[in-house]
Amino acid sequence: MKNRNTTTHSQPFHSRPFHSQPWFVPGDIDGFFGLAIDNLIQFILILGLCTSVLGFSVELVLATILPGAALSIIIGNLFYAWQAQRLSAQTGRNDVTALPYGINTVSLFAFVFFVMLPVKLTAIENGLEAQAAGQLAWQIGLAACFISGIIELGGSLVAETIRRHTPRAALLSTLAGIAISFIAIDFAVKTFANPLVAILPLGVILTTYFAKVRLPLRLPGGAWALLLGSASAWILYALGESTPVSSARIAEAADTVGFYLPVPVLGDLITGLTHPMAYNFFVPVMLPMGLFNILGSLQNIESAEAAGDKYSTMPSLAVNGAGTLLAAGLGSCFPTTIYIGHPGWKGLGARSGYSVLNALFFALLSFLGLTFVINAVVPMEAGMAIVLWIGIIITAQAFQATESRHAPAVAVGLFPSIGAWGLLILGGALGAAGIASGDMELANKVLQDKAAFLSAGINLDGMVALAQGFMLTCMVWAATSVHLIERCFQKAAFWMVLGAVFSFFGFMHAGYMTPSGAAYDIGFGTGWRSAVGYTVTALFFLIVGIAARKTEKEALSSMDYPHSLPTDSHRETANT
Repeated sequence: MKNRNTTTHSQPFHSRPFHSQPWFVPGDIDGFFGLAIDNLIQFILILGLCTSVLGFSVELVLATILPGAALSIIIGNLFYAWQAQRLSAQTGRNDVTALPYGINTVSLFAFVFFVMLPVKLTAIENGLEAQAAGQLAWQIGLAACFISGIIELGGSLVAETIRRHTPRAALLSTLAGIAISFIAIDFAVKTFANPLVAILPLGVILTTYFAKVRLPLRLPGGAWALLLGSASAWILYALGESTPVSSARIAEAADTVGFYLPVPVLGDLITGLTHPMAYNFFVPVMLPMGLFNILGSLQNIESAEAAGDKYSTMPSLAVNGAGTLLAAGLGSCFPTTIYIGHPGWKGLGARSGYSVLNALFFALLSFLGLTFVINAVVPMEAGMAIVLWIGIIITAQAFQATESRHAPAVAVGLFPSIGAWGLLILGGALGAAGIASGDMELANKVLQDKAAFLSAGINLDGMVALAQGFMLTCMVWAATSVHLIERCFQKAAFWMVLGAVFSFFGFMHAGYMTPSGAAYDIGFGTGWRSAVGYTVTALFFLIVGIAARKTEKEALSSMDYPHSLPTDSHRETANT
């Protein structure tokens, strides 16, 4: 009698094909609600920010931007669902969860506030009408999305190399800086500006995600936040209070329902790519964001592997980049990404079906123009807590996912982002004063009086220097701090040299303030003062490193061997 574990097949056991798991299981419903709400919040943010901050028409958003974004989400979700089924068939497992995928929240804010808004304000200041300035901002936004996609696609080949040579603290600190300043603080302000609608959803989100409390009906916390926040808004409206919802707004939104298919916008994309103003944002904004998208997606693939689902890195990243390129070609300014939280969806029992359901939901939502209707019924204030929580988690992760001794490096990297947020607020205040007074020349005159700012405790030149190219500044100083903590003086000097190069050409620290916001001063030698400072600092690190090595060698040679063996710390220092 043969052993029951012995196979009689000629094909080796490990290479025999298995049946894949079912496409849909009950846990896919829970996973769908969570992922769909997350993506829905991004769509509502796009609608709100594009119309209120950038001044885009509702028609442009509903007929062009959202259908383009939706198609990239549809194709990506279907690919990752197929990828999960393929992994299931290869391994014989029935618990494989697809990678979550959608709009990149950090890039959304970065491209709105650091690319499209400056373009629009500068264009208006140069004499363009608001509508034409908005059109140009959208076109350069397309270019930013396209460049991000190119970086993501190319980065799929070299992501591991980049990750090995860039300290984790430097990357996460930059993300945390954006999260805490341009996401968390901004939405915290909006939350407490609308306390009757927004505070309860915040409490719901903190309860479900921090206290891990499961609410009734197996609905995720995000769904309950939207339901309760929306209910509060409509009850207040019925009581005659001023709220973000109204029957008139629903009627206005109903008029926009239609059939919107994605349409190629290659002419507008080429205009954005070739416009001289686009080059001001390539190195300071587009390049860092593309790099962050690569590494963020890579870390999320690693998170999935830790949860038991090992996906191939290159195709996963390549499809992510291809989705972003497709979005740009069809009118969306917003890159896509592999989402954080794979273990969470897996814990809910989601497999492949939740990704398919997400794709179908956004096909209906975008191609029928329903986003405005949903936003009219469910105010953004009801969902702000979800985005605020995302900002909190990204900031916390920067400290939790790095070694504890590198925490000061993370803190160092936060300063430039906070400075950039402060400068944005200052520019907005000056612009509002100019608009309110009807005298933009007065705002310009105020900016020339640096002594007045200093007397009010504001160092305007310092704020501009800290804010311009702040993402590069975050990386340079956080990485330098990590290497100094590790006593790797040569590597610290290398990052200072990078800072000198970026500064010399104006990608960092070189700029000036206008009533419409800060502007880059990119060119040969525009930031030479900062470049000299970085260069001298690099030389200082090299000298300190040479002196430290000499001292350590003398200390090692003076030891009474074998009675006094080198400690582990001495070995690490010597190797450094």
